[in-house]
Amino acid sequence: MLYFFYFLCYNEFMKFELDEILIDDIIFHMEDQDGIYILDTQEGQVITDIELMDMDEDDSDSERFIDLPEWGPNDGFRLMEKFTAGLKNPVARQELSDALNRNKGVFRAFKNILEQYPEIEKHWFKFKEQQMKKEVILWYNALREEWGLAPVGSEPDDNSSLVLEDFVIKEKTDDSLHCDFCYIAENAAGEFTGKIAAVKKENMEIILLEVKPEYRGLGIAKMLLAKMLEKADELKQNVIIDIPDEIEFFSRALHLEGFKPCVQRFIRKCPSTK
Repeated sequence: MLYFFYFLCYNEFMKFELDEILIDDIIFHMEDQDGIYILDTQEGQVITDIELMDMDEDDSDSERFIDLPEWGPNDGFRLMEKFTAGLKNPVARQELSDALNRNKGVFRAFKNILEQYPEIEKHWFKFKEQQMKKEVILWYNALREEWGLAPVGSEPDDNSSLVLEDFVIKEKTDDSLHCDFCYIAENAAGEFTGKIAAVKKENMEIILLEVKPEYRGLGIAKMLLAKMLEKADELKQNVIIDIPDEIEFFSRALHLEGFKPCVQRFIRKCPSTK
């Protein structure tokens, strides 16, 4: 009976709802390593330890105040490692990896490199926000377990669609390629980021699919391919595409679109040109 009474009192102070505003407030103060912050569960806001000391004794002694989720430089470093390991752009991934292997100035070097790749930088900010929200929700669910309440859900991991919202696909005419169909991808600033071109024969043959190195790994090639396939379906044509060996990984995307390999191409390089 005594335990049950304590549990009711505990819930009276501690139980609170976690909304987007409070999540953002918690994340902001988690990253601030210069202050000491506490969550006032009754008011649903983050306060400083100094503000707590200035409160009335009755208020400051209550159990309504709890520590924020732990977050320090090591946590930030691990987050950068996770982002870099999952980055599909080989150029940016190597540069970021080199920055993480520095003896000092790691965070500044990481930030400077991201500034050279604006679209990947946006991807990083969205990735970081999503991962830190997951940390807050895990912390909140641990509290809910103590209260005897069911856990709340977390956001999905995939944020690639959010990144692709920054790009547009436009149909273009490109006489230099002697193609029948051509689409280009542009970023929000109207800058060229990728292109796909095809000719119409017995089948539609894709003769070019390229993405600028700094924009690779964001799903732009899949966007361009999907646009060209829409045109092929409209014309009721089969589609053929050759994949160079060095980008063999893209075959997975083709399989998802219903492509099936139909031939094997072999090449023998002239010994004198090796």
